[in-house]
Amino acid sequence: MTSDRPPVHPYVVLALALLLPGGGHVLLGLSQRGFGFAFFSLLLALVSWHTTTPEHSFVGRSAGGLFVWALSIPDAYRIARLRYEMWRREKETSGE
Repeated sequence: MTSDRPPVHPYVVLALALLLPGGGHVLLGLSQRGFGFAFFSLLLALVSWHTTTPEHSFVGRSAGGLFVWALSIPDAYRIARLRYEMWRREKETSGE
């Protein structure tokens, strides 16, 4: 990671991960991982939607997908934070 350009700021990745399942990963260049999170969010939302009754709330009916989405948020942020801190530390040690 010897680039003059800083990596994407972790808060930008966090905001996109909150808006779209897998979006933060795609922004980081991990598109396969991001689309995997998006696919399984949709798949598990559909499965849980069809295995519950109409008496359940929207959150209850789509709990499977929301769970996978919730797992993808800290994962994308952690990767972005690690990349950003490694870049920042590299810049500090190189004397710039």
